Amino acid sequence: MSKIGAGTRYGPGTGKLGSDSRTWLSAVLDYQDTCLEGFDGSKDGAKSLVEPTLNEITSSVNNILSMVRHQTPYSNPKGGRARRIIREEFPSWIKYKDKRKLIQAMKRDSADVVVAVDGTGNFTSINDAIDFAPKRSSEWFVIYIKRGVYKEYVEIGRSKWNIVLMGDGMDATVITGNRNYFDGWRTFMCATFRVKGPRFIARDITFENTAGPHKYQAVAFLSNSDLSALYRCAFRGYQDTLYAHTMRQFYKDCTITGTVDFIFGRSSAVFQNCQILARKGLPKQKNTITANGRRNPYDKTGFSIQFSNISVEAELLASRENIQTYLGRPWKLYSTTVIMQSYISSAIHPKGWLEWKGNYALDTLYYGEYMNFGPGACLDNRVNWPGFHEIKDSAVANNFTVAQLILGNSWLPSTGIKYIDGLHE
Repeated sequence: MSKIGAGTRYGPGTGKLGSDSRTWLSAVLDYQDTCLEGFDGSKDGAKSLVEPTLNEITSSVNNILSMVRHQTPYSNPKGGRARRIIREEFPSWIKYKDKRKLIQAMKRDSADVVVAVDGTGNFTSINDAIDFAPKRSSEWFVIYIKRGVYKEYVEIGRSKWNIVLMGDGMDATVITGNRNYFDGWRTFMCATFRVKGPRFIARDITFENTAGPHKYQAVAFLSNSDLSALYRCAFRGYQDTLYAHTMRQFYKDCTITGTVDFIFGRSSAVFQNCQILARKGLPKQKNTITANGRRNPYDKTGFSIQFSNISVEAELLASRENIQTYLGRPWKLYSTTVIMQSYISSAIHPKGWLEWKGNYALDTLYYGEYMNFGPGACLDNRVNWPGFHEIKDSAVANNFTVAQLILGNSWLPSTGIKYIDGLHE
């Protein structure tokens, strides 16, 4: 409510009040759900004490969310090219005099601070550099992280706006950890890297969790950052590698690897031109690439994978008869994932999608495939669930583009990252 009433004082949005309100209200619901999940398995009765109050809040927010009009100000059924829209479009909260600095700030030699594990920078710790960054800044604060392996658990808090992390390249700058569920860390708390502050950008960095498949949930990267963009980054892990928890997120030219539910969460996220690779896990384990957690019919969240390569790592190819790989499974009742204009390899199971448990969510989920290609893209043997759709209408597919799903045209141009706003390259 503070954001809606006071504009950028409480955090930048897109300037589209209806869409911003929907995003933030949906996040409220997601946090309630995540809170309750944190009590699963507790033996002291704490969940039964907390749940009634949280359910009251959830019901109230649901009612509000159902009344907020959904805005899609960039309606363009035919889509378009990024270079046509990047010219001079900056969010309204960015002052004109800041534009030149924003573009220049994407160069390493203009970084505000340098982190180097060998001691040749301003800091040896990424966390120290983030602590040094100003709070609620309306300008990018650029942190250049030199090549090296950084063994630390990094968190960017809510008050740290417009943080940019720039590395020396995928697998050259590596942030690594091994916290996991088996060793006592809840899924939400085990991430190697966590970001909450809005308008976060990361480029040329690897985020990894090395716990291994036998330690179950082990998150490499968790984001609650609204209007965040990840470019040429790698996310390496096994189960639950990338936790796109809430808000609007964009991933471009990234590599994402894992086993079970390794892209999961409740956010609105678009993955464009990414390498998405399942890997060898436990014997006879079933790999699932996505597990979207949309839980409400009124919100407009979901995952969209576009212009990407969906396959498996070489080590898994020899074991593919024992380890089956699927595009996803429904974590929550209204789980929403669309794969479009992407290559799907023969290593993906012909059914395409996997049940969560019995008939759960099969008629309420929305799983769609649109104009994909490759030996695994054939739909002849796909699941026949009521919620699965072979999308033939471009107008339907357009709802899952950068312009529509995450309102990318209102904020992505300022990042300097090229993207495709619609359906056409």
